[in-house]
Amino acid sequence: MKGRTIILDHIQDREAAALMVDGKLEDFLIDSDTPSPGTIYRARADRPVKGQGGMFLTTPDGPAFLRQVKGLAPGQMLLVQVSGVAEPGKAIPVTQKLLFKSRYAIVTPEAPGLNISRSIRDEDERDRLLEIAHEEMGETGYGLILRSACAGTDGEEIAEDVAAMAALAAQVMQDEGSATEVLAEGDMPHLLAWRDWVEPADVERDPGGFERLGVLDALDVALGIREPLPGGGFLFVESTRALVAVDVNSGTDTSLAAGVKANMAAAKALPRVLRVRGLGGQIVLDLAPMPKKDRRGFETALRAAVRSESEETVLVGWTNLGHYELQRKRSRIALREVLR
Repeated sequence: MKGRTIILDHIQDREAAALMVDGKLEDFLIDSDTPSPGTIYRARADRPVKGQGGMFLTTPDGPAFLRQVKGLAPGQMLLVQVSGVAEPGKAIPVTQKLLFKSRYAIVTPEAPGLNISRSIRDEDERDRLLEIAHEEMGETGYGLILRSACAGTDGEEIAEDVAAMAALAAQVMQDEGSATEVLAEGDMPHLLAWRDWVEPADVERDPGGFERLGVLDALDVALGIREPLPGGGFLFVESTRALVAVDVNSGTDTSLAAGVKANMAAAKALPRVLRVRGLGGQIVLDLAPMPKKDRRGFETALRAAVRSESEETVLVGWTNLGHYELQRKRSRIALREVLR
């Protein structure tokens, strides 16, 4: 199967979406029992956490934790948005910086200004989009970012999307309720796929698409710990409570040249492997043996691989034992926690 295909289907009675690129599972979204990132609450401040500058909050979905907050008193009501996935037994991570995000627009109520995605470089196109932004946002005072998907898209379609996000933002920001409540639900997988997978692709909506197009076979691999690499090597990916351990194995060839080859392949594959498995947090790589002089080349390959990722990834560097560490924002639940 060549090209890009988006498959919208269900698995274990859960809504899910898969992105296949040239027959390989590139991304996978599935509904879970945890609150979806993007969900907006009217929450109540509960108790501060001394030494961390944070505050536990009460929400309809359970306790939440707000970091680096000042001037907030217990009992006070506030608007917050789910910013990631809660680890088992921990509070829901939330932020006060609300974003109203769709395929073409991101409305930022607390960050005024009209902005166009930097990936859109044609000046005539930027002028066209800026005109739409001015017309739709008017005197709202809210900020707006027009996303890269706007390039070449019909103006009326963009305008409708902007208007819908601006209206939702106004409705939420003007809320004056006095009890904890869900004010806006986070997007489900099918809507997320439309929102974020914007490159041209065929779309398969008929039931059974996961089985027909190889998604279930790819998920069997992703639910295991072993991920094959081009050239005969493997990744062994194991998630613990503290971190995600990734072991790079060069296979039957134990030469230094094979180790370098496997490590370079691992650098290119790692973002996809973590994305499909829904893994984040602290990542520790135990690389195949290679000369120290090749470390810089590995870092360059890894940096290039994570550059296009939507999830914030920090490349921390080498440990004294020769492991490589990075940190990736945890924005979705681990696949193995949903599909057991």
